[in-house]
Amino acid sequence: MTIRSTTIRNRIWVAPMCQYVLDKRDGVVGDWHLQHLGSMAAGGAGLVIAEATGVSPEARISPHDTGIWNDEQAEAWRRVVDFLHAQGATAGIQLAHAGRKASVFPEWGLDGSGTIPADQGGWPTVSASAIAFPGYDAPTALDLDGIDTVVDDFRTAGRRALDAGFDVLEIHAAHGYLLHQFLSPLSNQREDEYGGSLENRARLLLRIVTALRELSADAPLFVRFSATDWVEGGWDEEQTAIVAGWAAEAGADFFDVSSGGLVAGARIPTGPGYQVHLAEFVRANASVPASAVGLITTAQHAAEIVASGQADAVMLGREMLRDPHFALRAAHELGVELDYWPAPYRRARWHAGA
Repeated sequence: MTIRSTTIRNRIWVAPMCQYVLDKRDGVVGDWHLQHLGSMAAGGAGLVIAEATGVSPEARISPHDTGIWNDEQAEAWRRVVDFLHAQGATAGIQLAHAGRKASVFPEWGLDGSGTIPADQGGWPTVSASAIAFPGYDAPTALDLDGIDTVVDDFRTAGRRALDAGFDVLEIHAAHGYLLHQFLSPLSNQREDEYGGSLENRARLLLRIVTALRELSADAPLFVRFSATDWVEGGWDEEQTAIVAGWAAEAGADFFDVSSGGLVAGARIPTGPGYQVHLAEFVRANASVPASAVGLITTAQHAAEIVASGQADAVMLGREMLRDPHFALRAAHELGVELDYWPAPYRRARWHAGA
């Protein structure tokens, strides 16, 4: 697939997956990210997207998250990007602000849950409105200057990411984080130009799309959406499709469609490919390219999703953790010969009867 000036070698892509491993709390990636992302590039993935990366210190989900708000972080990312490129993969990064879901204990590495107290390194959070995520401290509603700062932070982070060699920028507007908090009427109860109507709730996202598009006419720009909050009266696929169309007009190229994350305890009907219909809806109703994600675990299922036109590509997460060489295995199972097997691994290629 070719998007702007970037050609991605296949349609098996690695979804962003938080690692929570930076014990120095400085946002600087090291050997773990080199091997974590690099193994999937060596395993044949077409596009490898690095995890939700804070555009500012307070944008991180946890203190152990990655960042790209300073030059030291960008230089550390360059080492990873160079390795991804050396394996033939396209390198992407997800630029993120956690909003009211920031400053929380990571899933592993620290004892505790919910908001991290200030005396343990936590920080005040912000959101569209001063409405807390259940179990977390209440955020402060961003004022207009604060919103301008968020846009500037995304712009600066995008510039650093491109300078570090990343091919693709993805804006994280999903999973209940800041931009999703502005989009959903459940978390956005503002009465100014950033609240109320769908156009107003989408204003911050569209400003960020415009700011990042201005950085480069060539770099593909993705947006990750949660297409539904899975609760009545919340964000849904119809609103997602409308905003995706607006984002495309503003310069976004591709839409990574997931779901949920805004509402604690939402009942989500999971199962193989349970979110594929959401990608299909956005793709059809907004006339934009989109990827599907969510319990896609076999080569045959992934191929069917793309071949049927439900999505233009598949994003894999947990299956890539289980098998970083999924793309190489999928090629064998689907009867496709690849010319990008790593040379030291070629002796392990499958043969007839193997």
